[in-house]
Amino acid sequence: MDQLRAMRLFVSIVERGSFTGAAEQLNMSRASATALMRQLENHIGVSLLHRTTRQVSATPEGELYYYRCRDILHDLADAESLLSSRAHKLVGRLRVDLPASLCRLVVMPALPEFIGCYPDIRLDISVGDRVIDLVREGADCVLRIGELNDSTLIARRLAGLEQVTCASPDYIERYGCPASLQELDLHHCVEFRSASTGRVDPLHFRLESGVVQRRLNARVSVNSGIAYVAACEAGLGIAQVPRYHVAAQLRRGELVELLPQLPPPALPLSVLYPPQRQVPLRLRVFIDWLVELFRSPDSG
Repeated sequence: MDQLRAMRLFVSIVERGSFTGAAEQLNMSRASATALMRQLENHIGVSLLHRTTRQVSATPEGELYYYRCRDILHDLADAESLLSSRAHKLVGRLRVDLPASLCRLVVMPALPEFIGCYPDIRLDISVGDRVIDLVREGADCVLRIGELNDSTLIARRLAGLEQVTCASPDYIERYGCPASLQELDLHHCVEFRSASTGRVDPLHFRLESGVVQRRLNARVSVNSGIAYVAACEAGLGIAQVPRYHVAAQLRRGELVELLPQLPPPALPLSVLYPPQRQVPLRLRVFIDWLVELFRSPDSG
């Protein structure tokens, strides 16, 4: 048995959830992949995969083995990169999951700079606002906005994203422009409901005495950042959103900032990745690049 090839196959099966997809990635037939996985499980002496007619997933023992195999394969790729004639370059694939608006408005416009520095790193980017399982979905890291729940993942704080309270000119024409928290209580908001927890957060405002909350009536509830801003632009209510997400609309007058003297608190932005014996070099340089990107005043 070629154990290294078997480990690569096993990692690919877990990340893709498919024997067929993993076999295609490694230029094997499905029958060869099945036979090689059977040899690997017999060699280790435990079942690594749950197999059903629709899905393949790791057993609890398989998840532990997956982490170790992925570490070993990352270390091997790093060693080959360092010892090759192109040692100053990093190679390999990074799988990154980003919030949709952050990807479109901040990360993607700056990405040519990263690719120019590391042209042999291939980025595989997925977008969404939901919490993902890094192991089952094969992501190397994720960026998340907001306070983090307890997790086994490693988290590194990147920035505090400035927020703004805003509404559309059409909404202000119909309901007026609130000048105080007392007047705000007569207004409507767009309700943002977390896609992962279902929780609805109130609006927040910073006063000299601390942060206060306000819950307003809402006619619309959404669970994505893009839909949240779109509902605000449509005049459906007041919203609080990171400034980067609506900077262009504010400049064009399509949205109007409300209560600038009482700004919302900044939202924490963090990068999360699985605990590993040694963080792969390509992941380290990408995280360092993110730190510099969000240190820029234009990013928040």
